[in-house]
Amino acid sequence: MGAPITVGVDGFAESPPAAHWAAREALLRDLRLRLIHAWNPPSPPAPALPHEDDQSYWSQRLLTDLVGELRDTHPGLRVSAELVPRETVPALLDAARDAEMLVLGSRGRGTPGGFLLGSTGRQILAHGVHPVIMVHADDKPLTADVAVGVSLRRPNEEALRFAFDAAARRGGVLRAVHAGTNGPGDEEAAGDEEEPGAESALEAALRPWRERYPGVPVAEAFTAERPALGVVHTAPGSGLLVLGRDETEPGPVPHLGSVIHAAVHHAPCPVAVVPRG
Repeated sequence: MGAPITVGVDGFAESPPAAHWAAREALLRDLRLRLIHAWNPPSPPAPALPHEDDQSYWSQRLLTDLVGELRDTHPGLRVSAELVPRETVPALLDAARDAEMLVLGSRGRGTPGGFLLGSTGRQILAHGVHPVIMVHADDKPLTADVAVGVSLRRPNEEALRFAFDAAARRGGVLRAVHAGTNGPGDEEAAGDEEEPGAESALEAALRPWRERYPGVPVAEAFTAERPALGVVHTAPGSGLLVLGRDETEPGPVPHLGSVIHAAVHHAPCPVAVVPRG
């Protein structure tokens, strides 16, 4: 039995769309779906309260209701839910280590105080050892196509593998995007200086994956925009945008780079952030 797809669930409106996206992905991959809701129990324990006033009651109710909704909407889905009495970041990072991917809801474009803008989202994206997918509540209708940002200096093979595999499973086109000139913080995703031979360099980066996935149509896209803009502007029409992430330097505020930051906040589709192996 393969590793599950795990979804971090909270009480915000973005959790159900993320869970439904993950449910479709689990069915597509014939994997189990696991819902995780982390919460910090009071210490010392609070005095006994009527169950309606007990935080654990409402947390469990949130999971129970969502599991029922997912089962009704996605027949055949294998889904379980777990209430974890731990701090959110370590609970989700631990769950992600045993998962095929971790899916989180993002409050979306231009919303102050969104999930990613806090320390939780940054830590999960920066330190997850498997792909992390951010899903907005207002993402456009799904399409089968997949876009992937490609760096020509040092292509992220794990991101390319994930993108080609996703396109193959969906029966869509793989759109490989190379954007503009590098700026500080853009090293981990789609961006290098545009130079003669960029087309051949992109072709070389894609060649082994085209051979491995011969049934996936590939469209190459070049833009002179800075990577943070070019990748986002090339994403419309795709059902998923895939970006690679290099190892993150330790620190209290992880640095994700401008491309990932812009994509998670402004791409019109779910964004998969894939760590380099």
